[in-house]
Amino acid sequence: MAEAHQAVAFQFTVTPEGVAFQLSREALKQIYLSGVSSWKKRLARLKNSILTGVFPGTPSGWLAVVAVTVGATYFGIDVSVGLIFRIQKRLPNSCRRCLGVRSRSLLSALIFSSGAWMLGVLLRRQALRLLLSYHGWMFEPHGKTRPSTKIWAVMMSGRHPMLYSFQTSLPKLPVPRVADTIQRYLESVRPLLDEERFLDMEALYLLLKSWWATNYVSDWWEEYIYLRGRSPIMVNSNYYVMDFLYTTPTHLQAARAGNAVHSILLYRRRLDREDLAPVMALGVVPLCSYQMERIFNTTRIPGKQADRLLHLSDSRHLAVFHKGRFFKVWLYHAGKLLPPRDLEMQFQRILDDPSPPETGEERLAALTAGERLPWAEAREKYFSRGKNKASLDCVERAAFFVTLDEEEHGFDPDKEDSLDRYSKSLLHGQCCDRWFDKSFSLVVYRNGKLGANAEHSWADAPIIGHLWEFMLATDHFQLGYCSDGHCHGVPNTALPPPQRLTWDIPEECCNVIDASYAVARALADDIDFHSFRFVEFGKGRIKKCRTSPDSFIQIALQLAHFRDKGRFCLTYEASMTRLFREGRTETVRSCTSEATAFVPSITPSLPISHDEGCTIHFCSPQVLSEPWRLSTSQTPQQQIKMFDLEAHPECASSGGGFGPVADDGYGVSYIIAGENLVTFHVSSKFSSPETVSVHRRAATGRTGLGTEGWALDPSRLLKGTQHFVFKIGSYILKPRK
Repeated sequence: MAEAHQAVAFQFTVTPEGVAFQLSREALKQIYLSGVSSWKKRLARLKNSILTGVFPGTPSGWLAVVAVTVGATYFGIDVSVGLIFRIQKRLPNSCRRCLGVRSRSLLSALIFSSGAWMLGVLLRRQALRLLLSYHGWMFEPHGKTRPSTKIWAVMMSGRHPMLYSFQTSLPKLPVPRVADTIQRYLESVRPLLDEERFLDMEALYLLLKSWWATNYVSDWWEEYIYLRGRSPIMVNSNYYVMDFLYTTPTHLQAARAGNAVHSILLYRRRLDREDLAPVMALGVVPLCSYQMERIFNTTRIPGKQADRLLHLSDSRHLAVFHKGRFFKVWLYHAGKLLPPRDLEMQFQRILDDPSPPETGEERLAALTAGERLPWAEAREKYFSRGKNKASLDCVERAAFFVTLDEEEHGFDPDKEDSLDRYSKSLLHGQCCDRWFDKSFSLVVYRNGKLGANAEHSWADAPIIGHLWEFMLATDHFQLGYCSDGHCHGVPNTALPPPQRLTWDIPEECCNVIDASYAVARALADDIDFHSFRFVEFGKGRIKKCRTSPDSFIQIALQLAHFRDKGRFCLTYEASMTRLFREGRTETVRSCTSEATAFVPSITPSLPISHDEGCTIHFCSPQVLSEPWRLSTSQTPQQQIKMFDLEAHPECASSGGGFGPVADDGYGVSYIIAGENLVTFHVSSKFSSPETVSVHRRAATGRTGLGTEGWALDPSRLLKGTQHFVFKIGSYILKPRK
């Protein structure tokens, strides 16, 4: 039992006088309360499964249909056109012997009404699926809604769904025709190739078609894109999210951790109860919620050929890292969730613990930051038995991971590189102080700032973003802090302290840990990050020009890359496919023919490099194009509207970011927060002569810091470009037939 881990419910000893038994009443009480809590959760899940299973119908609707039908039958009114009489004739003989004529008639009416209600549910579900298959609203000009779309919106409104209510009604992701896919692909690479190479590309049509796989589904994406990768997931796959940009609710590390953890657990409780409303596009179109099932209690387990995801239905503890030591913190006491003040006390106990790390413990988490094969072999050899297995199970089966970091980070207007260092810390830290295999690791800094590092295989960034918005809003606007910075309430000092995890790591395993740390350290030192704000204007001015803010920024990125390299490159922009059931992500290739026609027109003095265009390789069925040298993503904002951002501009988020996808490319993440703020996160590698990072290192003499020589800086292209906005709006992004 979780809360009574230091108590023993049942003991017996053998003495010369016989066997002595001892029972702990407190431990048995805790076991009883834990069992009650577990059964309540099971019953709640059963109820939610029933409600979700009959959506868009409701139990009250079933009762109404049954009441009307049975009542009419009781008074001799046949509303079934003879079907009730036919059902009555086919009742088993046992029913005929046990029930009278009136009772058999009412039973038949009950069966008929239930069947009619279920048929209505199926028909309504099919109609809802057809409504959700309509995507014409996505292509209408802003402010010009067609009557058909208005009618569709009215038909979609008026429902009060639970989190997973729409799952059975969402349309399946259609498998496109190969010819259409090939044609779209050829169009996307056309701007990168000269005419001769473009014709050679078309000649490979039949070969590509023979390689094409028709089963394009999410489990395939999860396995082959993520879980089969053998390179480090730190930097290469994991991503990060940041705290409020301008405000810090408290500067007490333990207090901030207490409120943040409690807020996250409130989110988990609402998730388990399905009390969260599904995310709705335009307020009427539901997005798939499937990915949210694995936010908590999930860990990536290393394998020799491929990793796997371990997901538990529940977990009642946290794994906490501080100064090279691992702790186990229970989240419940007497069957109830610990309040923020008790959590603060537990975290403060960890901060005050003077014990040193054990042998190999300080850098143990580096195993999750290095190559996957050595980690899989070490896990099997050194962590499959004894205290190592017990401690590793505690980490892997935790609700999530928490790092109480010794550093201080956050935005400081007086320090130009403050966001750069903040970004790098969240992306890789010290390479051994985050458990990169956990679904997400909460990082709380010494000055009260926080952030998170998230593993990518189980879900995409908007899922973590949804949780993150809830946590920040609950922490700041609902829970709050006392005037001295502590969490509200009085701590329960009788709570047992956090449990220190113990390890028995041999020298051979320490060598593996050191090797993984060396790989991770080299990778982290090679990453250059530049995070910055753009405050001259935002989406407000761009929208006045009837231009999409995202499209505007994508064009600015194309222009920045062209000014840097003198040529275009394959560009990736992440786009959700959650309008479809179990949809994840798809690629928007923003380096279009229109973009490549516009960019040179605004920079006529720069020559176009025709001899260094991207080479398209068809080396195997798994490699179909050049690496994404410009990988971009927009961070979603205000998925949960728990506060008004315009009324509280100090609570704007700085978003998050990721490492470069290609060794010689850039990773660019941006968040459009409010009407007048855009925050960019740009990453690249010092080791590549193709990026500007090598020039930044030479110019500044610092690793990953400074802004000198940074050519791929969209803010320089956005400043004072109102004319640029109008030109893009009129030339590139105007509606086309």
